[in-house]
Amino acid sequence: MQSTKLKSMMAMALSSAMLFATAACGTSDKADAGTDSAKGSDAATITSYDVSSVKKDDAIAALLPESVTKDGKLTIGTNPSYAPAEFLDADGKTQIGYDMDLARALGNIFGLDTEIVSSNFDTIIPAIGTKYDLGIAAFTITKERMQSVDFVFYFTAGMGYAVAKGNPKNVNPDDLCGLNVAVETGTVEEDAINETAKQCKADGKKDITVQSSKQQTDATTAVVTGKADVFFADSPVVGYAIAQTEGQLEQLGKDFDSVPNAIAIKKGDSQTTDAVQKAMQKLMDDGTYGKILQHWGVESGALDKAEINPSVD
Repeated sequence: MQSTKLKSMMAMALSSAMLFATAACGTSDKADAGTDSAKGSDAATITSYDVSSVKKDDAIAALLPESVTKDGKLTIGTNPSYAPAEFLDADGKTQIGYDMDLARALGNIFGLDTEIVSSNFDTIIPAIGTKYDLGIAAFTITKERMQSVDFVFYFTAGMGYAVAKGNPKNVNPDDLCGLNVAVETGTVEEDAINETAKQCKADGKKDITVQSSKQQTDATTAVVTGKADVFFADSPVVGYAIAQTEGQLEQLGKDFDSVPNAIAIKKGDSQTTDAVQKAMQKLMDDGTYGKILQHWGVESGALDKAEINPSVD
């Protein structure tokens, strides 16, 4: 299978991703934080960026509807298994990562306590507007998801592959037919590799065995332990896993298919959407946003403009 053909299928899968699938996407300049991916659990060796200096902006806070502010909390749904965007600190309870720092900074601008609730990826979007005020799990924007939620675009990233150091199984990124490929359940990568598997079968090639795990750490561990040939994830996750498995993994090929990440908000809730957009723009303009991304080594995915519901292919 040629590289252009594979990338074309990845793009198709992105545009047709399941409505409630989620994905974290980004770019990895360096990995300063720590996760023990080889053991299948996260263990931070870096603290969160301190956002205590971010103060309430009365004008922006006033934009929020009473449905959000009445309990004094900004409740956010996430899945803390996708380092360095969102994962668990060494205490096994506290959600940290660049998404979580941004989430707490937003809460400060609104003058609200930030309550972050851990959940599975595929359960977050359906609960926005009822259980959660916002969903922050590095969601990839798709047309299908836009039918259910509104988005504020804040980050851009790509996807990539990781294999065991030295690529002992001679995995070819242009032809994954016949291989065991590990992905996290509910991500656009899972949808994309399933489309690739269908194409392998249509071409009369060996089947791809898709190993789907609820946690990204399990997909990473599958490659480290030899149970999978390659894992497919978003680029910051790939770079982070490589850095934190102490030489047991390496990236296969280059990043590809840059996609937008966004905060998810209840569809039609224009007041909250406007408030989130203005708050994120304030963080971009005052430098807090850039410092957070730099702290986690993902500054190459930075934007200078927070946009509501950007057009996507």
